Amino acid sequence: MKLAIVGCGYIAESYASALPHHPELRLVGAWDRDPERLAAFAKRWSCRQYESAAELLADGEVELVANLTNPRSHASVTRAALEAGKHVYSEKPLAMSGEEAGALVDLARARGLMLASAPCSMLSETAQTMWRALRAGVIGKVRLAYANFDDGMIAPNLAPWNWRNPAGTAWPAKDEFEVGCTYEHAGYVLTWLAAFFGPARHVTSFAACLLPDKGVAVDFMAPDFTTGCIEYGGGVVARVTCSIVAPQDKSLTIVGDKGILRVDNVRHERCPVRYRPYELGRVGAAIERRIDALRHWFGKPSLSAGWTSWRTYPYVAKAPAWLAGPKAVDFLRGPSEMAAARRDGRACRLSPELGRHIVDVVDALQHPAAGRSSIMSSFPSIEPLYSDAIG
Repeated sequence: MKLAIVGCGYIAESYASALPHHPELRLVGAWDRDPERLAAFAKRWSCRQYESAAELLADGEVELVANLTNPRSHASVTRAALEAGKHVYSEKPLAMSGEEAGALVDLARARGLMLASAPCSMLSETAQTMWRALRAGVIGKVRLAYANFDDGMIAPNLAPWNWRNPAGTAWPAKDEFEVGCTYEHAGYVLTWLAAFFGPARHVTSFAACLLPDKGVAVDFMAPDFTTGCIEYGGGVVARVTCSIVAPQDKSLTIVGDKGILRVDNVRHERCPVRYRPYELGRVGAAIERRIDALRHWFGKPSLSAGWTSWRTYPYVAKAPAWLAGPKAVDFLRGPSEMAAARRDGRACRLSPELGRHIVDVVDALQHPAAGRSSIMSSFPSIEPLYSDAIG
């Protein structure tokens, strides 16, 4: 599938660097409103420099547009691409409001085009492994999920405006702080929860800006801490927290009647999925007692909450070996899924309705209502990538 990128900023490097691992995708060209940034990107990745967005959209060779602009430009750029007859994969969020996102969904459906939105990590081996464990009933009926995306107190302490990607492009600090960590990050856990439990039905939330001065001038400051309880069908409740204040914690813990399932880092696609049954058996319980006794002897706190008895659930498939380092993420899983859906003549797992639904939930988290908000949007059920049979 022939791909063109709109927006050659900080995140574009992550997309381009994954291209050698996705032969089903070919980068045709790129456009950016900053000519110097565009020239550097095109030279680095040996692709065409379009003179304008209009020229890119008029190129009949381009089949799929990757919209990597800033979040407040997502809706307008995506709309223009759809109107030009292009499939679109948009960085998160799909739009800055449910109304904008809904209009894009309607346009894509009317034109018979695919429209998908990041993040796509729910297609990763880690997410799919956790989903299989849930379907297998490893922890019984699910009651509760704790989902965190705390990114640490990055500003002003770490001066993130000085961060650069491998191409030397600056991290967009001003835009990030104005949009807010919830719009930027909540989707990483919300898409997993959507796959596992279906559409969210109600949200009760709290939001605050705890650090109004982050060391860089902004026009306004979005909340840097949000937390909310999301109600899903079947009685499942998820507590979702996002911040750029608390120490890093990107874990997802799911509690069921028979045990606990956990992923320590949803942003690491080689992260193991672990589970702990409540019934440890005589041997497991004896081991825990003895280790706790030793820890008590050395003045250490008890680990009887489960340190000794976590088990690793078998991966649905082997994660790609090239995913390594502290942020092992394949940013092209989404576009690759779109290419596969077109090839196979099936619906894309990342439906436009899913992107719109995530916007609605994020909006409810960042802009708390007085009481409980109802989420009216929905999406087609998502098919897992792997069967339940473990080979």
